[in-house]
Amino acid sequence: MSNAPQVESFGVPWEKEYGYVQAVRRGDTIHLSGQVAHDGPDLVAPAPVDGTRPVTDFTNTGAQMRQCYVNAAEVLGRFGASLDDVVEEVIFALDVDAANEAAGPVRKEAYGRPDPQVASTLVGTTRLAFPELLVEIKFVARV
Repeated sequence: MSNAPQVESFGVPWEKEYGYVQAVRRGDTIHLSGQVAHDGPDLVAPAPVDGTRPVTDFTNTGAQMRQCYVNAAEVLGRFGASLDDVVEEVIFALDVDAANEAAGPVRKEAYGRPDPQVASTLVGTTRLAFPELLVEIKFVARV
């Protein structure tokens, strides 16, 4: 394989607006940008927001987390890789308690095993790219 990077995107408007790709492969390493809960340009399980205060309803954290893994699997597949190749993930969440509650079952389902072989870090944050987002997950895979 050449040393030139291979890149992949979803073609969603915010990639062009912000100026980034979803994933970059150099050599045997694939770096994924933070994956959020979207299906095409539509957000999946958005948190209810009214624009005047921070989100207080974290009910959809698990559903959003699940979609992040779906999107990561899709983009990894474009490189001939899968979630089995993930070596590290960083989960950014608005509510750490809600993320902790959802993470075990969702991660085990996504990785297809009761003991995902992935280094994982959970970070609490006050805001993500869109106000309706509750979680974002960044991945690194080795192939």
